[in-house]
Amino acid sequence: MAVYVDDILLTGNNEAEISELKAFLDSSFKIKDLGHAHYFLGLEVLQSDFGFLLTQRKFTQELLQEFDCTTVPTVVCPLDYSIKLKADQGKLLQNPTSYRRLIGKLNFLTHTRPDISFAVQHLSQFLQHPREPHMRAGLHVLQYLKHEPALGILLNNSPTFDLLAYCDADWASCTHTRRSVSGFMIFLGNTLISWKSKKQATISLSSAEAEYRSLRRLTAELSWLSRLLAELGLTSITPIPVKCDNLAAIYIAKNPVFHERTKHIELDCHFVRQKLMEGLLSLSYIPTQQQLADICTKPLTGIKHHSIMSKLGVSSPSNLRGGVNMAALHFQDKQSCTGLHSQNQPCSAKHTRAIISKSAVEMENMSCEVCLKIREGTTGCFHHHAWCTESA
Repeated sequence: MAVYVDDILLTGNNEAEISELKAFLDSSFKIKDLGHAHYFLGLEVLQSDFGFLLTQRKFTQELLQEFDCTTVPTVVCPLDYSIKLKADQGKLLQNPTSYRRLIGKLNFLTHTRPDISFAVQHLSQFLQHPREPHMRAGLHVLQYLKHEPALGILLNNSPTFDLLAYCDADWASCTHTRRSVSGFMIFLGNTLISWKSKKQATISLSSAEAEYRSLRRLTAELSWLSRLLAELGLTSITPIPVKCDNLAAIYIAKNPVFHERTKHIELDCHFVRQKLMEGLLSLSYIPTQQQLADICTKPLTGIKHHSIMSKLGVSSPSNLRGGVNMAALHFQDKQSCTGLHSQNQPCSAKHTRAIISKSAVEMENMSCEVCLKIREGTTGCFHHHAWCTESA
């Protein structure tokens, strides 16, 4: 039971107990039963054959109207990866309140949009003295949201309850402070349930140290989450697989004799190593190209961004109405359209086939949904390859 002021949300797998609880609450407080949840605290709840979709479509549309972005052209990623924002460059905004209001509302939107978590974290560091380039970057995020305002998190109805986590860090990415950015993703079964993008509190002297601090933050989250799930009856979930793309960080966690390399990060080392020895988690290496937490640590190209998006369980209502559920493709057939396009074979998105121009660079794990929309609009994808054209 979730309670917020006078709003109550009940959930469970026993209809009789839910009915008894509603009768008890009604006898005590005179509640009004509104039936199945459709709208709660700004979140729209849509039911489908794949599970429940949590989206903030109405809030997004109101945000676009508030900042006059209903007619602007759309973009394919939240931030332009070629632009480096700085705290002291550009003209100061005459009305900084509008920028702060925009970032505050975007921050609320990250509850169902993990794809903008890094952008919001990055723009939040300029709240004290916002400048015109910062505001343009904020409006760029709105242009991205306009592309598909109904995107949300799919709570997949798969019966699996295994935890899986990814952690990553972008070393010394802040040009002003040279601090690194940590990011992690946590899945429960096929559902993304927790994600984070945050600048680290101290400067890391190496990429291994930055990755290890990110690993420590993820370990703390997993420690809390495992206790919560144990209270809900899920006890056999450990060790939790953790995917990291830095071998040095994994070796430091597993090897207790790296004293010279880890004296300055001793507390982080002991905490992660203790949880590793307790059996809470198991560390394994994953190539950077397959690191899903990458979307929380840095701006990406459109291809890479949508490639990760297709694996996070982020979907829109249109994808859940009788057609192909793009958010579930990663879990159902795990087959990208890259190799199929190269063989001129039909891909799982039900369109015929695509012929990529010879000037195209790699289309690794490109989402079929993105490719289809590029071809339908006969527009360039803006990211290294020229055109996507559908064959006759």
